[in-house]
Amino acid sequence: MTPTSRPTFGRVVAAEWTKLLGLRSTVAVAVATVVVTGLLTHLFASSSSGDPGFVPTRHLTDALPLSFVGPMVLGVLVGTGEFSTGTFRSTFAAVPRRWPVLAAQAVVTAGLVLVVAVATVGAAVLGILPAAASRDLTPDLAAAGTGQVLVGAIAYLVGTALLGLAVGALLRRPVPALVTAFGVLLVLPVLLGMAVEFATGPPVGLAPGDVRTSTAVVNTVSTFTPVEAGAALLVPGGGALDGAPRVGWAGSALVLAGWVAVPLAVAAHRLRRRDLAS
Repeated sequence: MTPTSRPTFGRVVAAEWTKLLGLRSTVAVAVATVVVTGLLTHLFASSSSGDPGFVPTRHLTDALPLSFVGPMVLGVLVGTGEFSTGTFRSTFAAVPRRWPVLAAQAVVTAGLVLVVAVATVGAAVLGILPAAASRDLTPDLAAAGTGQVLVGAIAYLVGTALLGLAVGALLRRPVPALVTAFGVLLVLPVLLGMAVEFATGPPVGLAPGDVRTSTAVVNTVSTFTPVEAGAALLVPGGGALDGAPRVGWAGSALVLAGWVAVPLAVAAHRLRRRDLAS
């Protein structure tokens, strides 16, 4: 292999970028995420515009708990793409060290979803304007905490895309990877919410102190899930559940980053150490 044909990391990134933009699903997911977020935000804001205390900017993040689905799916498709199409053989023949391919996929996924996330937040801002205009209000995007919320929304979308990539790279098959990602990001919060309802519902032989302890335990676990960490990024200063430790906005960002870094590291280790067919 000549020096000019060596698979430098820059060339691997360029190749992954070309493959990602060459997929029709990439454009479809990106456009759907932006459009659906704008429409849902508009509906949520409009439905509350008649309330006496209506504040348009409070609805900026109403649609974001659903907006992460598109970036997550995109990440899974990137992580499983090489294996579902069988192109991993030629890809890893060209890049024998393997892990730079996964690193390049993370870079291009983060880069693309960053653009999509900024557009999505912009769509959310546009979505609240009609409701604000109906009350002769001007949304104050410079208000204290609003900028932090908008940055948190972008970080949340990028983080869920990278988590989808990590799960896809680990499982290597689209359906199992999607089921797992949806389980972690959608089903797990529901189960934990049901556990809280059970703990705070009519006591079944539990003393009030035991109920509070059970609620605190469940909420503590929830605090360190990716969805709750992402939700905290949408609250100025970060949110805190009843009885759970307050990790703050930066702590929530670190929790979400951990959910991305750990499976990505495991996927990279598996890629280097194990047979590609396994």
